[in-house]
Amino acid sequence: MSSKPNSSFIVKILPVLFLGLLIVYGMILRPKIFGQPVFPLEVVFMLAAVFAIGQMLIIGFKWEHIQKSIVLKISRGFPAILILFSIGVIIGTWMVSGTIPMLIYYGINLINPSYIYILAFVIPIIFSMLTGTSWGSIGTIGVVIIGVSSVIDANLGITAGAIVGGAFFGDKLSPLSDTTNLAAMATEVDLYDHIRSMMVTTFPSALLAACIYFFLGFIYPPVGNAINSPEVNTTLNFISSMFNFNIWLLIPPTIVLIGSIRKMATLPTLLTSSMSAAFIALIFQPYSSANIMSSIHKGFSTDMAYWINSSPENINTLFSRGGLYELNEAIIFSIMVFVFIGTIDLIDSMPSIVDRVFRLVKTKAGLIISSLFTTGFTNSITSNQSATSFIIGDAFRRRYDKYNIPRKVLSRSIEDYGTMLESLIPWHATTIFLTTTLGVAYSDYWYWQLLSLINLILAPTLAILGKGCFYKETK
Repeated sequence: MSSKPNSSFIVKILPVLFLGLLIVYGMILRPKIFGQPVFPLEVVFMLAAVFAIGQMLIIGFKWEHIQKSIVLKISRGFPAILILFSIGVIIGTWMVSGTIPMLIYYGINLINPSYIYILAFVIPIIFSMLTGTSWGSIGTIGVVIIGVSSVIDANLGITAGAIVGGAFFGDKLSPLSDTTNLAAMATEVDLYDHIRSMMVTTFPSALLAACIYFFLGFIYPPVGNAINSPEVNTTLNFISSMFNFNIWLLIPPTIVLIGSIRKMATLPTLLTSSMSAAFIALIFQPYSSANIMSSIHKGFSTDMAYWINSSPENINTLFSRGGLYELNEAIIFSIMVFVFIGTIDLIDSMPSIVDRVFRLVKTKAGLIISSLFTTGFTNSITSNQSATSFIIGDAFRRRYDKYNIPRKVLSRSIEDYGTMLESLIPWHATTIFLTTTLGVAYSDYWYWQLLSLINLILAPTLAILGKGCFYKETK
């Protein structure tokens, strides 16, 4: 149904303003000013959706038309929602099969004091790619690397910056990442097309950062050489006692890698990898079929290793993950966003706002840069990349189409100045998590988070030069 004649700009902007007020009050003023808990973002979007629906009814839309618009929006995003479910399954099966634990085990053994900074960058990349979570990698292997750095008296600021950058880079390249999937979903871009587009900006940034971290090892060398700390040895002993390691455990990630290279459908690829991991777990690991089914259902738990009295907290944090419910918050949030956006689509709210705000932008480079800075502003306000993805995706999709810029450039831009910026914003939830988890002050690590700093320069530079923007491709 087309917009009503009385759908003025005020009418179009009103539900977005209401959403903005809810975000400012519920996520900024309440915790910072009033010392109260933040509003759950899912509830924020639900309330905004209720407001928008009420507004649509008042200005003359029938409920049947509103419902149809909402259902259409959800149906378009449903394939991505299925992928989010499959990510939970694959994490659970990769855990119980021993795939992720094996890679973590040998990854820890790779830590060499002489190359602590470059390893602090590379190892989290691997872990984050395989688990799909930068926070999880930072909170587990990141803590181990910081512990090793402390023992050998390395520069903790450099180490923390390298850990964060590596975890973020791996997360952006992982088909298991919720933020990566949501960015693709919000812009209606194929997941692997989005990841390949991300490579244009993040890979050169990562390569340059890796080179700098390598040379920093010689400029700021660690004082000590002892890596056999009790914490590290305890972690390794527990991992090896819980799983049997062999080369067959590499089959599940190999399936995902082949699927990515050959551009195979994401969902069948992830499910095939999950089922292969479940089969491997049944053959090689000491866990029962009931444990495997439970890992698929509600995720792997260290309690399944009944022969171990109690495992360390870092092991519990790292391994007790996965299952169909792993990403339930992301899924519920996505649905609430779809309800809101589906409602305001009736009056072309977001495109109209972008057209009005950026009406002076007449070039492709200007539009890309506008989306970059708008993404950074939105994420700094919301402290949530998922919300940022949907807000920016819905606002800029049509304008990108109008200027014949492939949407995968938009999805990439959303992450370039969204996810990649988070650790550089002092008040962001990600930064608070990092400083608390790693025990390194923001003032000590931010200028060593080289990946994001380089990426923030490279992304608009490529837009200005027109490089890596896929202008010759269709959307």
